[in-house]
Amino acid sequence: MSQNYKDTLNLPQTEFPMKANLAVREPEMLRAWEETFLYQQIQKSREGRDLFVLHDGPPFANGDVHMGTALNKILKDFVVKSQTMLGNRAPYVPGWDCHGLPIEYKVVRESRELSPLEVRKRSEAFARKFIDIQREQFKRLGVFGDWENPYLTMDPKYEAEILRAFAVFVEQGLVYQAKKPVFWSTGAQTALAEAEVEYQERDDTTVYVRFPITSGEWKDKASIAIWTTTPWTLPANLAIAVDPDETYVVQKFARDGVSETLLLAGKLVPQFSANTNLQPVGEPLASFPGAKLEKIKARHPFLDRDVTVLTADFVTMDSGTGAVHIAPGHGEDDYRLGRAHGLPILSPVDDHGRLTDEAGLPNLTGKYVFDANADIVNLLRERGMLLGAQKFHHSYPYCWRSKTPIIFRNVEQFFIRIDELRGRALNAIHTEVKWIPAWGENRIAGTVESRPDWVISRQRSWGVPLPVFYSEDGKAILDAKIIRKLADLVGDRGSNIWFELSDAEIARDLGLPPGTTKRNDTIDVWIDSGVSHKAVCALHPELRDPADMYLEATDQHRGWFQSSLMTSIALNNRAPYKICVTHGFVVDLDGKKISKSGTYAKPTAADHFVGRYGADLLRLWASSIDYTADVPFSEEMFTRLGDTYRRMRNTLRILLGNLHDFPVAGGADPGRTASPMPGTTLIDRWILERLDQVARDCRLAYEAFEFHKVYHILNQFCAVDLSSLYIDITKDRMYCDAPDSPRRRATQTVMREIFNALCRLLAPVLAFTAEEAWRHSTVVGTSTSVHLQEFPQPLDRHDNANAQVTELLRLRGIIAQAIERARQEKLIGNTLEARVVLHSDSDVTEKVPQEELEEFFIVSDLTIRKAKEASASVTKTPYTKCARCWRHRSTVGASAVHPD
Repeated sequence: MSQNYKDTLNLPQTEFPMKANLAVREPEMLRAWEETFLYQQIQKSREGRDLFVLHDGPPFANGDVHMGTALNKILKDFVVKSQTMLGNRAPYVPGWDCHGLPIEYKVVRESRELSPLEVRKRSEAFARKFIDIQREQFKRLGVFGDWENPYLTMDPKYEAEILRAFAVFVEQGLVYQAKKPVFWSTGAQTALAEAEVEYQERDDTTVYVRFPITSGEWKDKASIAIWTTTPWTLPANLAIAVDPDETYVVQKFARDGVSETLLLAGKLVPQFSANTNLQPVGEPLASFPGAKLEKIKARHPFLDRDVTVLTADFVTMDSGTGAVHIAPGHGEDDYRLGRAHGLPILSPVDDHGRLTDEAGLPNLTGKYVFDANADIVNLLRERGMLLGAQKFHHSYPYCWRSKTPIIFRNVEQFFIRIDELRGRALNAIHTEVKWIPAWGENRIAGTVESRPDWVISRQRSWGVPLPVFYSEDGKAILDAKIIRKLADLVGDRGSNIWFELSDAEIARDLGLPPGTTKRNDTIDVWIDSGVSHKAVCALHPELRDPADMYLEATDQHRGWFQSSLMTSIALNNRAPYKICVTHGFVVDLDGKKISKSGTYAKPTAADHFVGRYGADLLRLWASSIDYTADVPFSEEMFTRLGDTYRRMRNTLRILLGNLHDFPVAGGADPGRTASPMPGTTLIDRWILERLDQVARDCRLAYEAFEFHKVYHILNQFCAVDLSSLYIDITKDRMYCDAPDSPRRRATQTVMREIFNALCRLLAPVLAFTAEEAWRHSTVVGTSTSVHLQEFPQPLDRHDNANAQVTELLRLRGIIAQAIERARQEKLIGNTLEARVVLHSDSDVTEKVPQEELEEFFIVSDLTIRKAKEASASVTKTPYTKCARCWRHRSTVGASAVHPD
């Protein structure tokens, strides 16, 4: 009668559950971390170690955390946790960008006609609300940091540092006032910096327009043809620009029986003809370089004035006519050319983007410029000045917050002179900073090389006041000493004093003459965050300036990376960072950017996915991709990653289960050794060699911030080396050997080392799961948290086990093929029924004991024969199956007590 041997087996036992239930267990873990002050414990444990500072680029406190922000914070947490486990002291002080249009625009949109002070009070409340919300959402992602002491750009002490930095800019002569075209948001009624501009695809009407020549040889005989994509700027036209070195022609054209004699660039005649259906008639009537056209006059197409032809180096020959319509009040190039030739800077548009009386078109006064395009096209048609019109698909600048199209508008603003900083900034980019990925160096260098002066004044209320005063006679006062006095006041009382106190009270407190008034603009928020290296890194006792790393999305090459660089060059004459890492945007499978703003329809909030899948799945996703490119994201990806996660979790669970009876006196960690203990087999030595290589490769990947390599290394190790090979091969000894047999204890020792190392290597990525597994173990020492540990140090274990196992795996494959053929031929039912004759061409089979080979090949009955070429044959074993171990043995039935 068969006996029940189940109770005689050493089956795995662990309370570490197979089902993760992350949405429930992770919050419990968070509470435990907070109650034990784990972040503070980590910092204390690293006192005296090398410092590594990742400085947090502050997100705007204006909404829930979306997947793009979640990716950013998780990547930063990978850096901080891995640097800590590499043995460094890596404090993380999170921050928030609190001022500016992203917040004020939402407040004002909800309630119109608010006083500046009320706007500020509501904006502050709005910011504080979302700081609290985002803080909890970031913590829920498993991000460690000094969450109770973040830096806030609206903190009075921080605001004071902004003003002190501004005082230095003034001392260096970097700040000036000018009236010139700037990016203007008609939706938010304020000037914008380049970093506050987004580009969207749109269709506009492009027109070809005739300007009749009124002087020179071709007076009253020909017209200059110009092309523009912004018909609404034609009322501000004061000149036409041509390239002095290009060839221009006077060419006769005909269409529908009507002829036109036009002047344009010779090489653009075919394109012009195709776009207007005006066909050239005969050869050109004249040909000459653009330089000969300078100073001739042409009649404005619908206003009573002549305009002048000028030469310019920015005229291109890739589209249009080679003759560029110049409106000095509506473009940077136009402005410079107009100033150089003494032209007035006409900009007949108000703050809301509506045409004013200065446009000279009474019927269109008060009309929004983009709505006026159609009216101006009709006016050109009525006047006989329209040569052609067509739809034009192009990329156009939009306001980052109001999402309205931007115009260039001539407005009096304050600027920082970039030319004074440009050369030093480029030198720092190329000599002081490591860029990851490497192309980031050229990306930011290109933007620095081409950027105009920095417009730093904003016509908004929620921000640090622009510290500009005006004397009684209207002269601007920019005084560094006064600004520093203001900084002291703001540091004590907050920047609301600028709006709470009258001009007379502010003047009195700062020692300014009676009659002094203050300007009501605020400072660009990119200066707020851009001086965080001074306001935070240089002053925080745990940080330092320059920081070791800045890590943000790729759009920050023209945003925070650049504003920080420019302010640091001005203040310190060096870069504020040593390493600059950029990641791509989170995109769906169609390549569409995922954003919390705009019209993106699918769920974007990180909380949605954390609640559904758990934070560790988001962290695993962040580690699985190459973040240097755009990052794909979908629900389907989480389904696939769930399989990977379960494989890793189950590996930890099997290891824990097999270690349930491993004796460790007093819970102490017995340590590691390069010398094998008694009972160790080849497969044990091999997995330890693999573990050393995995630890070595993971350390290198963490040091290089290549987290996707860590993911692939550990996934391969869990799925193949452990699950498919080591755990499977050693299952029989773990279940069936005597509990304290040397071979089983040796394997447990190996598994303990694997578990210990695997938890540590996984900890920066699977922060919750690694901690949960660690707390379920009794074999990792007395430490209560895996996050207090360091990565395992690879040992020098070189006994050729890897080479031998590689040979055996080759032979194992040959045996597996033979067994599969035998199965198909119905010779055997399963592997353990096979009698295998292996013809081995390797001397490894002569060095490894028979019992180990049978275990390795997972067969019951094995015969090895030497051969020149490897092969295997399979028949059914004649031996009886053991009821306990399921192997077929010749000894089954030999015991009267246990006959089966």
